[in-house]
Amino acid sequence: MTRPLLILVAGPYRSGTDGDPAAMEANLRRLEEAAWPVFAAGHVPVVGEWVALPVLRSAGATLDDDLADDVLYPTAQRLLQHCDAVLRLPGESTGADQDVAIAESRGLPVYYDVADVPRLADADR
Repeated sequence: MTRPLLILVAGPYRSGTDGDPAAMEANLRRLEEAAWPVFAAGHVPVVGEWVALPVLRSAGATLDDDLADDVLYPTAQRLLQHCDAVLRLPGESTGADQDVAIAESRGLPVYYDVADVPRLADADR
């Protein structure tokens, strides 16, 4: 591997939260915890919510609005057109499962543990 990969970090965000903002924030923190190890391995991590949530807010909507499903899932689908791989974190998540299915259909690698993300040869620089 000679260049950094753009890796979508996928896992539960809204799933299992029953709409509780604190639970969603905790899920987002878990997704973000994977960012450093991916970066330290020489790659560029991206969490779909980093893109989708500002898009949703700029539309004047919230996660409780019908528009949320029209923004969250399509954002991940669009991001996957640019990503080189997916890191699927544990936990029930329809959206993350969709991300994996899209990645597999495109022949992209899917990692299920951050330790499995290959290290770029010059990652220490």
